[in-house]
Amino acid sequence: MEPRYDVFNGDADGICALLQLRLANPVHSSLVTGVKRDIELLQQVPTDTPATVTALDISLDKNRNAVDALLTAGSTVFYCDHHHPGDSLPDHPNFTGLIDTNAATCTSLLIDQHLKGQFHNWAITAAFGDNLNSVASKLAVEAGLDEQQTEGLKQLGICINYNGYGSSLQDLHFHPADLYQALLAYPDPLQLLVDKPAAWQKLSDGYREDMAKGLGTPALHHCEQAIVVQLPDEPWARRVSGVLGNDLANQYPEQACAVVTNAEPGFYLISIRAPLNNRTGADELARQFPSGGGRKAAAGINKLPSDQLDTFIQAMVRQWQKQ
Repeated sequence: MEPRYDVFNGDADGICALLQLRLANPVHSSLVTGVKRDIELLQQVPTDTPATVTALDISLDKNRNAVDALLTAGSTVFYCDHHHPGDSLPDHPNFTGLIDTNAATCTSLLIDQHLKGQFHNWAITAAFGDNLNSVASKLAVEAGLDEQQTEGLKQLGICINYNGYGSSLQDLHFHPADLYQALLAYPDPLQLLVDKPAAWQKLSDGYREDMAKGLGTPALHHCEQAIVVQLPDEPWARRVSGVLGNDLANQYPEQACAVVTNAEPGFYLISIRAPLNNRTGADELARQFPSGGGRKAAAGINKLPSDQLDTFIQAMVRQWQKQ
């Protein structure tokens, strides 16, 4: 039997997408994941023998060479994602692509459609985690969830997403593969919220503590087009960078938001959110810098040289002046 690999982003969208797939079709597979910014994950899949590979919520554009190598080796690849895929999809009989870059969707919602809503509440959880609040709220109403259930799924999605941020796995509360395994015990996340397992308690407590620190940090730059917050070189700051960006986007829906944290000596990690009322342009801004990428509504730069921070802020302001 061919080896199987499940390759997924370590954020809420990647984890919840795989949860849905494996709840619907349980298989033994090797898990390949990492911190949210670690997206060139398919390079970790061996090409010495054909394999069955599932890739979720990682940019095809950043993994194209690895995909081509896997296909050449005789592997079968199922690819589901909502990021910029590059100029074209692989034209190969062993490649199946389910890719949609619409700013109002995410990988878990695409999997939800693929599975015809079998584990719909996990898709709603992921949509909240990806800051698609209006989409997720509408789906929750249509699913007949009450206000308390909806808020519970929202907080769960935010906390799973929060766990994925950090410069390294050491920054995280849980390795994303371990968190996925813990959540796999719950076909319906509403039951998880009732049971309140230890993993959920640790995540929710950590989120509240880190967010309180993040929200107390003054803005480095604030103008009509953009708000930029720079956090200190601390594990809590790296953990909170993405969810703080989402929170700022919700507070300032007319402005783009960026959170700056230290990646390594001499470099910053930048988390970018397009204005909530104009969810486009974040990927264009990020791709102006060598290690940047993402999607229209949310993107990032993995290693911005520290002496280019002012250049980035100027580019950010220009990006949304022209919108």
